[in-house]
Amino acid sequence: MRGLLTSRYLVAALAAACFLVFAPLIPGIATAGNLSNLLWNMLPLAVVTIGETFVLITGGIDLSVTAIIALCSVTGALVMNGRNGYLAGSAAAAPAAIFAMLLAGVLLGLVNGFAVTRLGMPPFIVTLTTMMFFGGFAVWLTRSANIDALPPAFNRLSGVGTLAVAVVVALAADWTLRRGIFGRWLYATGMNPRASLVAGVPVHAVTIAAYTVSGLLAGAASVLYTARLETGSPVLGQRIFLDVIAAAVIGGTSLFGGRGTVAGTLAGVLFVALLDNSLNLLGLSFFLVLTVKGAVILAAALLDSAARRVLGEAVE
Repeated sequence: MRGLLTSRYLVAALAAACFLVFAPLIPGIATAGNLSNLLWNMLPLAVVTIGETFVLITGGIDLSVTAIIALCSVTGALVMNGRNGYLAGSAAAAPAAIFAMLLAGVLLGLVNGFAVTRLGMPPFIVTLTTMMFFGGFAVWLTRSANIDALPPAFNRLSGVGTLAVAVVVALAADWTLRRGIFGRWLYATGMNPRASLVAGVPVHAVTIAAYTVSGLLAGAASVLYTARLETGSPVLGQRIFLDVIAAAVIGGTSLFGGRGTVAGTLAGVLFVALLDNSLNLLGLSFFLVLTVKGAVILAAALLDSAARRVLGEAVE
């Protein structure tokens, strides 16, 4: 039982089993077109979920990532759109918009981290509140309207650029967690913040940095999603809210903090993306898909608790 619950290959095996189960039921699932679509759906999701993983490792949670994606999308579109953008028609429009989107993500992540550490507020309440505020602000800025006419130079990021960004983010995050001192501090903070503080770990700074990374990667995912849709949207990312949390937790990142890997998160992203793709191809309603995803998250949380008991960890 211990080996099953803690195996790094469990989620990958589940994804393979899911594919084998659905393949006879959905003839089109194994086509080149569908597999390509699955890959391009996975890449931005992987970027934002890696950021969520950093926060979960510290024992926190960031519910605002999808709202950050939406607000960053609006921010970039307002800078570069060809109709009334601040830099409409300029060669610098696309680079400036990307910079603005990433900067917005960093600043919004800093807001979350500051509220959690300096104001002593629970992460769930902080990020639930900022999710509503950031999302509402994005809608207010655009009056609920999408912003199109984005520069072709920006839209071209939806191709090989998306793959490049995802690979760089995954490799950098994996190195940080496995070999960097910041990674060790993240795990220490999640396992026992008080003991870590006594041992010299800058717990508050590490927590703020984790939320900042989450905001930055949500901004990066916003760049990728916006380029793919060729539209700045105030509701961009709403449909992946459950996917982000589910992929991280299914991939072995503990809701109690102190445990998680990039490899596990990527496996979780694969499983969630494949499940979502399969359910949609079956023609199930959006609400039934949400129900299934909710059940999957619950199952993952129960497995997380079981794994902690098997590992001899105290569940608070």
